[in-house]
Amino acid sequence: MKVLVAEDNRFFRRLVEASLQQWGHEVLGCEDGSQAWDLLMQDAPPRLALLDWEMPKLQGIEICRRLRALKDRPYVYLILLTAKSRKDDIIKGLDSGADDYVTKPFDPVELRVRLRAATRILELQEDLMAACQAAEQRAQEDSLTGLWNHSAILDILRKELDRSARSGGNLGVILADVDYFKRINDSYGHLVGDRVLRSIGRAMRENLRSHDSIGRYGGEEFLVVLPDCCEGDLISLAERLRKAILDDCARDTQKVLRTMSFGCTCVDGKVAMCLDAIVHAADEALYRAKKNGRNRIEVQLVATDSKCLDVIN
Repeated sequence: MKVLVAEDNRFFRRLVEASLQQWGHEVLGCEDGSQAWDLLMQDAPPRLALLDWEMPKLQGIEICRRLRALKDRPYVYLILLTAKSRKDDIIKGLDSGADDYVTKPFDPVELRVRLRAATRILELQEDLMAACQAAEQRAQEDSLTGLWNHSAILDILRKELDRSARSGGNLGVILADVDYFKRINDSYGHLVGDRVLRSIGRAMRENLRSHDSIGRYGGEEFLVVLPDCCEGDLISLAERLRKAILDDCARDTQKVLRTMSFGCTCVDGKVAMCLDAIVHAADEALYRAKKNGRNRIEVQLVATDSKCLDVIN
């Protein structure tokens, strides 16, 4: 584990550093609070810090206060080093945000035990964060296809629309629907229908750019968000997706025929647009693609005078 030792007494610092290195830790040492703060503000800060209470430029207790006030930083386990041993000092140190407290001169056995406790706490915290991230991912993921779900893809569209408005760049949107999907379910059963949706989702995702996003909008509909995409690129990407579905069908051992219709719209970031008008334009284009024979691409401009209503997730 990477450990910071901030101590202005060179002899004491080297003594602590030697013990930590002997126990297998990667050690960063510094002699004042300002240096310690800079090391803690790095992109990959030490997971654990031993801070002397009384240091030049910035005291250890003040570092604890400042670090705990930053809510968006990785958690660092903080241990104060000090000769202060009165109860009120211990309370003051812990109240500043320190996780533990070691008095000087330190007992190597005690310090090692406290570091083991710190390691256990940090590992538990990592497990908790991983579980929270996994739960958040599951909440945004469509369980059948593994793509973004309805709410998540609309959130992405909303964010990209805001970014487009700030930068003045173009934003492409595609609403795609599997043609005659009910026939697939009726002819082959819902398990095959589910397999077809998974296969289509995978084929579409593999043929998008790295910064594009795709989600299952509902049933057999997919919503694709294409940042920095002009109308010409939008049509080319939609055609690539259309052909990818045909290729996916050709590889199917059961030869379940599937095609898709695509409704496309493009947003100019220089013109104010709202989310529901964009989705409505893509939906109108999709309806026209269905009406004009399916397995085709249609484009619909967003009506600049359309009234903006919230899209209900």
